[in-house]
Amino acid sequence: DYLQQCPVHASELVGSLLKSSRPSGLAQAIMEVGRVNKTLYLLNYIDDEEYRRRILTQLNRGEGRHAVARAICYGQRGEIRKRYREGQEDQLGALGLVTNAVVLWNTLYMQEALSHLRSAGEIPEDEHISRLSPLMYGHINMLGHYTFTLPENILKGELRPLNFNSNNELLP
Repeated sequence: DYLQQCPVHASELVGSLLKSSRPSGLAQAIMEVGRVNKTLYLLNYIDDEEYRRRILTQLNRGEGRHAVARAICYGQRGEIRKRYREGQEDQLGALGLVTNAVVLWNTLYMQEALSHLRSAGEIPEDEHISRLSPLMYGHINMLGHYTFTLPENILKGELRPLNFNSNNELLP
């Protein structure tokens, strides 16, 4: 009767059912349903190679983002050192902002490089394009001297010119 009158989150309900050292019949039934769902998921994972590939791709993307964040947050071994929540939120917010700036920079220049190749009559294969990632960072100076005097074309909103080697090939 009480449950019908007051809204309760599912997590609170399950938590209250599992509080005692000896779970009720309803709690045991809910745990069994959870086990069935987990078993079905695992069987699908084992059986479906394409599904496993998609999961691995997502895991790799997550790891790539963490690698960029670790490279950016090199001080203090990449650890969040503030003891209070607001300070931690500030640190994480700044890290997220800079990480997103790196991803945006890379995305803009990858698009510019692809446009350049296409305009030169070189059509990149979809397979190669699918392997591109805006999470690379080796070309970004994380340490050292920074200059904030911007050339006139950048101030006008234009992109920097692409980098080419002596054979007129695009560089990263």
